[in-house]
Amino acid sequence: MIRSLFYLLIVLVGLCLSPYLIGNTGYVYIAAWDYQIETSVVFASLLLILFYAVLYLAESAFIKGLSLLLGSRYLPQKWRNKAAKKHTLQGALALAEEDWPQAEKAMLKGAANGELPALNLLAAARAAHQQGKSETRDTLLDQVDPQHGDAVKLAKARYLLQQGELAQARILLDKFNPSSRSKPAIIRLAKELYLAQQDWQALKLLLPAITKQKLLDEQQLTQLSNRINLSLLTDAAAHSEQELDKCWHWLSRQERSSSELMSQYALGLHAFGRHEDAIKWLSKALKKDHPEPAFVVLPKIVTVDDTEVIKLLQQLSSGWADDSDYLQSLTKVQLLLRENKAARDTLEKLCQLHPTREHWSAFAHAQEQLGDTHGAFLSYKKAATCID
Repeated sequence: MIRSLFYLLIVLVGLCLSPYLIGNTGYVYIAAWDYQIETSVVFASLLLILFYAVLYLAESAFIKGLSLLLGSRYLPQKWRNKAAKKHTLQGALALAEEDWPQAEKAMLKGAANGELPALNLLAAARAAHQQGKSETRDTLLDQVDPQHGDAVKLAKARYLLQQGELAQARILLDKFNPSSRSKPAIIRLAKELYLAQQDWQALKLLLPAITKQKLLDEQQLTQLSNRINLSLLTDAAAHSEQELDKCWHWLSRQERSSSELMSQYALGLHAFGRHEDAIKWLSKALKKDHPEPAFVVLPKIVTVDDTEVIKLLQQLSSGWADDSDYLQSLTKVQLLLRENKAARDTLEKLCQLHPTREHWSAFAHAQEQLGDTHGAFLSYKKAATCID
């Protein structure tokens, strides 16, 4: 472009100077074979510039034509690549719209000549899975380049999990050996699979990796940790007393300070006849800032002789008088102590705060025990019309 402008500038300068050179045109004589040319210097210069311009244009046209001719042999492949890009785009849009048949069809068309055939095949396999075409899905996954084997195994494990084939999914997942160094996708899949299998010990070992990679917020992580620990204690208690103690001491000191875990441990100890130890841990749970789990467990293990823990429960009435679990626990203790009037008053308050069919029925039964048949009739009537 710059060279062409330079040539144009020369021509313009020549045109500007030509009037001044007319007076001194000069003389050019050219003889070749039988030909003779006589002209002025100005006209000869213009002819030379014009000849060079025509030569330059001819050269450019020749080079462009030659390039087009040489490149024409590759045009079919370029067309195929362009078509593959088009099909891949259509497949991606169909995936976003969850149009699985169209997504599978478009991705397969774009796989043969696409820039990333593995991506097309994985996407087509996903679309086939969503349609329930397991054999087609597995066939497509087997066609993916072996260098992408990890992605294929991870995708297949996820699909098997979604199908409910947990054992086969676990075989594939174990090949990754999930740990803190694993990719987030592997940790997420491991969490989902372990939860589906209720493999609480594996989940317990996976928690540090989940925490390190921040896959859950603090509240979700706490809920998952409590669920795991509670399940571990429950399973251990169902196995043996030794397993229960082993599981309890496996927990960290911070975890053992949870009122929920203390209450569950107390329930397990009570099942093995260690009543005093159970009451001790239950008392500790009641002294926590959130003793709600202890309210549920206490009526299951407390006896008339456990006066200390009963007093501790009664002392919490000022702060938990409006809590349903507390009032139910207090009612059961009062009935255990044969304090029928106190139990009736507590049930009446419970019905006012949480009017359910169960509460009204219990209140009516307490009224019957005290001889208030009319009040019991009205309470049973409310229980019958109550919608929980």
